Amino acid sequence: MAQSTPSAYLNGAAIPGVLLELFRVSSTLTVSDFDYELPPELIAQTPAATRDGSRLLHLDASGALHDRRFPDLANLLRPNDLLVFNDTRVIKARLTGQKATGGKVEVLVERIVESHRALAHVRASKSPGPGTTLRLADAFDVTVLGRAGELFDLQFPAPVLDLLDTHGATPLPPYITHAADATDEDRYQTVYAREPGAVAAPTAGLHFDQDMLDRVAELGVERAFVTLHVGAGTFQPVRVDNIADHIMHAEWYTVGQPVIDAIARTRAQGGRVIAVGTTSVRALESAAAQNPAGPDAPLTPIQGDTRLFITPGYRYRVVDALVTNFHLPQSTLLMLVSALAGVEPIRRAYIHAVAQRYRFFSYGDAMFIESPSA
Repeated sequence: MAQSTPSAYLNGAAIPGVLLELFRVSSTLTVSDFDYELPPELIAQTPAATRDGSRLLHLDASGALHDRRFPDLANLLRPNDLLVFNDTRVIKARLTGQKATGGKVEVLVERIVESHRALAHVRASKSPGPGTTLRLADAFDVTVLGRAGELFDLQFPAPVLDLLDTHGATPLPPYITHAADATDEDRYQTVYAREPGAVAAPTAGLHFDQDMLDRVAELGVERAFVTLHVGAGTFQPVRVDNIADHIMHAEWYTVGQPVIDAIARTRAQGGRVIAVGTTSVRALESAAAQNPAGPDAPLTPIQGDTRLFITPGYRYRVVDALVTNFHLPQSTLLMLVSALAGVEPIRRAYIHAVAQRYRFFSYGDAMFIESPSA
């Protein structure tokens, strides 16, 4: 696809500016409809020994559940299907340091808005005000320019990506308890990652190694790429009871002409569009939702922010099936998969996964979800 260059991402609009979304969230659902009990020991702290070594829970189009291994996915794909991957690359976005007063700070870069400027989460005993200098990694100083909502606008002394590559750490999710190490730098990154900008991995893609990619290609399954830079908001639960009141976090995405052409070929040949990960879903469905010609018009290339909030009642325009990991209780991603398969089938699947001791979240096992309407 026509790749989004780092500069295209760096010059992206600030988080609040997004196109008008075309879909309303159901006002009848509450966050309790998307809760479940998860024993803490089922939260995977490390990846499987090999990328394709995870289990796969298959929820088929009839609602039946099948316990499989991830390599079995190849047997569930059909010639002329299309796998759509998110090629974002996780940046070393986490930095620690101190204020001039000596107080400790932790910085998580959320978005690079210019070469030397970034929006970041800053944790400190007292929020730093404009003009405050923060010493990071005991190596360089950044200046707080102001606030953008919950984020801090920081001025860096050199290109942000360069400083993060040298001094930053891989930003593991909050439910992983160990500090990032060399193994995480490799395994918390897809083998096809190429567009730097994410602060969380598109974790469904972590299961694919090159052998698996080659195998599905030999079966006549095409693959294409979108880019969506995953933000830290992906881990946040919905904190309002009525989900229609939730304000969705924004993420930067690109859908180019090559993936649009691949989707057209797939439709013409009777294949399915299978998103690898909820981030690929959000990119593809946002391209439809934000299409100036209307959500049911043919897709056109698009790049920008999305706040698309997919909940049950949403009609998928692009995606027919989904490869995904298991998601946090009360999360927007659990709502997204429930919109694809139905609330009750997903609820049954999660009860089954807990009972069968599947491993959950970023380093955990996978699901293959086929839409009942596909």
